[in-house]
Order: sequence, then structure tokens, then C-alpha cells
Amino acid sequence: MGIPIGKLQLYTACAGVHPDLLLPITIDVGTNRESLQKDPLYTGLRHDRIRGEEYDEFIEEFVVAVKNRWGPCTLIQWEDFGNKNAHRLLMKYKDQACTFNDDIQGTASVTLAGILASNRLSGKKPSDHTILIVGAGEAGLGIANLTAMAISQEDGIDMEDARKHIYLVDSRGLITKDRPSGGITKLKAEFAHEHPRPVDNLTDAVKDLKPSILIGVTAMPGIFTQEIVEIMSANHENPLIFPLSNPTSQAECTAEDAYKWSKGKCIFASGSPFKSVEYNGRLYVPGQGNNAYIFPGVCLAVIATWARRVNDKMFLIAAKALAAALTEKELEQGRIYPALETIRDVSVKIAAAVAEEIYKEDVATVMPKPKDLEKFMKDHQFTTKYPVLYGFNGTK
Repeated sequence: MGIPIGKLQLYTACAGVHPDLLLPITIDVGTNRESLQKDPLYTGLRHDRIRGEEYDEFIEEFVVAVKNRWGPCTLIQWEDFGNKNAHRLLMKYKDQACTFNDDIQGTASVTLAGILASNRLSGKKPSDHTILIVGAGEAGLGIANLTAMAISQEDGIDMEDARKHIYLVDSRGLITKDRPSGGITKLKAEFAHEHPRPVDNLTDAVKDLKPSILIGVTAMPGIFTQEIVEIMSANHENPLIFPLSNPTSQAECTAEDAYKWSKGKCIFASGSPFKSVEYNGRLYVPGQGNNAYIFPGVCLAVIATWARRVNDKMFLIAAKALAAALTEKELEQGRIYPALETIRDVSVKIAAAVAEEIYKEDVATVMPKPKDLEKFMKDHQFTTKYPVLYGFNGTK
């Protein structure tokens, strides 16, 4: 229960969603670990995990029960579902319920926000980049798809051409058309491009593709080596290095190594926090691409407007709003995410931008549309500042 409770605490802490509106749920379908099944202190179900048709029927029963009990506008956030189920369930229910998957859409949105913010520093467009994503699971594919959507929208090109700017590396190497080692699923195939030779390791992929952005979602510490960072720094003035795996011990490289190996040239953001780094007389503040910048604000918008659906475009808009929320002073400091101290105000801006899209797509239930969406979101924020109470004698 720690994960759903923690996520919902962030709804309130980061965006001011009222805790009375939140319910943490853990779906228990068993465990395949025999040690847990025999552990007298284990509180979960003591049988092997259910799969297949029985699993799908259980999830369907859950979704229907939620909608019947709390209404069709009830927001369902999927979290920590495995690769085999995460994308499949999202595709199944996105047009049947008000739902999203934070591992797929939230991660993609906060990553894209970092890219867009870095473009404010460099003056580049998303299509000016070659992007290499290491890890082709739910997070990697989510980042790839939302970034392709941003490129398509920015340049007015179709998604097929937009995807040509994005490459994926999985456990078998660079994903290319007709890869001899195979392992290319339908979702990966959309990013399988022509390449003159098979590439089975990350270093060769970086040498061949010369990416300006390197994103890691592998949970493989140290996979971003000194050689890789040095190659990127030789090819680009300010390469983006994003080791996004959590926790810190699983990050693909450290902030200190990235700044040192790039000689201070790289723009760095990680999924877990790193301390500031002093290099060559300058203090570098690593960015933290935490989903908490995105999903609380999106959810504030959805709950406040009683939206019937959530879609990828809303997360694209959230990414743009987050990147736009950076002040000029923060950009001068090399930041690509706003200071966490401002997150409630940032969440209001994100919520207002997403709500604009909700009304545009006619999926809002609260009518009429508020004239001032930012004020509307602020009015919906929960606060612990209570009114002053007066005693019988008029004293506080």
C-alpha cells in the first residue's frame, strides 16, 4: 500500500487535491515467491499470480465496480503494472474510463518538458535533435511516442516522419528493421528504422547515431559510460543526458560523472535527486525529472472539471506548461525544471492548461467553462490554513 498512498499524498502536497477525494488501492493477484506464500507474516494472497483470461476478468470487474460505485468520471491511475499489462490495459480502458498510466504518460510528459525547457536555452526545436532512448519498456515507449507527437505538432509533419528522430535500444541492442536478433514487438516496430549494420551495444549506437539527447530508463547503473558521454560532448555543444531510473543507485550515471566527463557541457536531469556539483569553478544544479511535476497538476484539472476522459494530448500540454513555467532566472541557472518549492503554483498552471484542452475536447462535466481557469484551480486546492477562531470575549 505504500506506493498508492505515497502517490496520493503527492496529489495533495504538490497540487492541493483534497484528500477526501482520494482512495489508495492495491490490486493483489497473488505471488509466485514461495517464500512469501509460506511466510506466516505475509498479508497478501497465498497463491501463484493469476494470469490470462482470469486476470483480465478481474481487472474488468474492478473497473466496472469503481465506475458503478463512484460514477463514470472517477479517475483511475494505473501504477507499477508490468510491461505485459501496462500498455495493454491503458489501450483497453482509455476510451471506456477516465484513466491514465503514470509510468507511461507521466514519465513521458516530464521527460518531454525537460527537452522543451532545454530548447528554451538553446533555441532549438524538438526536430533538431536525434534522440536515443535506452530501455524499450513502458516508460521508454511512452517517452518515444509523446516526443514524436511533440515533433509532429511542432513541425507540422506526420507521426511516421516524426518517429525518424527517435531511436530505441533494448536488451538486444539498437532496434532496427529486420534486426537479426529479433525481439521487436508491434510497439517497438514503430521506431525500428533502417540502419546499415546490426548494433548490439550502446556505445556503438551512440557512435553511429550521434544523438544529441540520451535518455535512460533501464535501471542499469553505469550503463552511460565515460566514453559515451565524451562522444556526445564531442558531437554536440550541450548534449542532454537524462538517466531517469529510480532509485539513485539504479541511475545510468551520476550527475558528478556526467558533468565531469562532458567538461561541464551537458544538460543533466535524473529521475532521482543528486546533490549539486562543483566543476571548474562553477556550481551545477542537476535537474530532477520527477513525475510529481506532472501527474498532480493533470489530476487537479481532471477532478476539478469532472472530465470523462484523459488522453495523450493532455500530457503533451502539461509538458509544455511545465517547460513554460521556468522563470528566466531559473534558466540562467541552467535549470530545466522549476524549483520544487514552487510546485503548487506550477501545478495550477499545468491544471489550467490541461483544463483548457478538456473543455476544447468537450469531455468536461462541470459547466459552464470557468472564465478564469487558474483561479478556478486555485479555488479547488486543499489547504491546511484554517480560519482564525474567536473566543466568547472576542480574543483569538
